Amino acid sequence: MVTPNHPQIHVKRQCELLDIQRSGHYYQPAEPTAENFWLMNEIDRVYTRWPFYGSRRITAYLNKIYERSWNRKRIQRLMQEMGIAGIGPGPNTSTPHPQNKIYPYLLRDVAIRCPEHVWSTDITYIPMQRGYMYLVVVIDWYSRYVLSWELSNTQDTLFCLDALETALSQGQPEIFNTDQGSQFTSKSFTSRLLKDEIQISMDGRGRALDNIFVERLWRSVKYENVYMNDYQSVKDLRLGLNDYFTFYNHERLHQSLDYRTPFEVHFSRP
Repeated sequence: MVTPNHPQIHVKRQCELLDIQRSGHYYQPAEPTAENFWLMNEIDRVYTRWPFYGSRRITAYLNKIYERSWNRKRIQRLMQEMGIAGIGPGPNTSTPHPQNKIYPYLLRDVAIRCPEHVWSTDITYIPMQRGYMYLVVVIDWYSRYVLSWELSNTQDTLFCLDALETALSQGQPEIFNTDQGSQFTSKSFTSRLLKDEIQISMDGRGRALDNIFVERLWRSVKYENVYMNDYQSVKDLRLGLNDYFTFYNHERLHQSLDYRTPFEVHFSRP
């Protein structure tokens, strides 16, 4: 967290250490108009249901069901603000910083053999009754166990680092997979992984299915909790997500896990 009145470290140096731009630190995002906010929530519902839909299909779908004529560029801009893009080749909103290193995808045709073999992380847009937040999680691929999660009102690196530190306090994977977003390509994020000699894997551009287990988690979180509750405040959202992830880890039975819970699989070591 940047401290404007730090007695020893100037804001410029703090931003350098955290690998963020000063303009990003001072930037205050504009509140969306009522219609744009409503559109973003509708886009989120369509995308969560059909993540292979890009801006063309989402625009066509919304125009059809609501009998409107929204411009595709407007839908694209809102999707960019939300941090989403359709699965498939083409432009992707997960944009790395041009000076940050992009690591290869290491998991194609790899059999995930045990807990702590592969972890991954991602960010998603969370609609609320009067606003929105961003949610980041760290998940174990083998057990589907959610190791940590954090909320933020911006897509910055800091809340991703907080989630990473919480996860690493519980164990350590051999491989850590992310997309190519600037949060995860940042030097502060990758250096934390390299410090513990963790191999870094990054999805191909426009390849959200490379991180399929997190994509499935987003669908569960939204349809089983967020859309049903229509949270009015960040406090309510935080409490609700805490209850949901406790349920998800300890009570929700997964068909892919032979109807066991993520907790049972994650902690039942051979």
